[in-house]
Amino acid sequence: MAWIYLILGGLFEIGFTTCLKLSNNFSKLSWSIGFFICITLSFILLNKAIQTLPMGTAYAVWTGIGAAGSVIVGIFMFKEPSDFWRLFFLFLLIGSILGLKLASK
Repeated sequence: MAWIYLILGGLFEIGFTTCLKLSNNFSKLSWSIGFFICITLSFILLNKAIQTLPMGTAYAVWTGIGAAGSVIVGIFMFKEPSDFWRLFFLFLLIGSILGLKLASK
């Protein structure tokens, strides 16, 4: 169950970074509210996950999901660049997240 909490927390991290961008420096109320909801849920779920999982592994996976997801959202929603090196390091990051999951007991 801890891994489910961690993955959901990582998805809410993607949500809060996306809402942060869309809030336009907190000038758009609905996106600002979405930011605070997502960041709160993200940290609550991370906290639940580290009750069982090693803190270092959980934090690395949580931030990795958020970072990789935010890059993907940036590419598809905000038309950010998707050149070779950016995608190479994105896949390297995803591979590292999977490696941490496989190496954890």
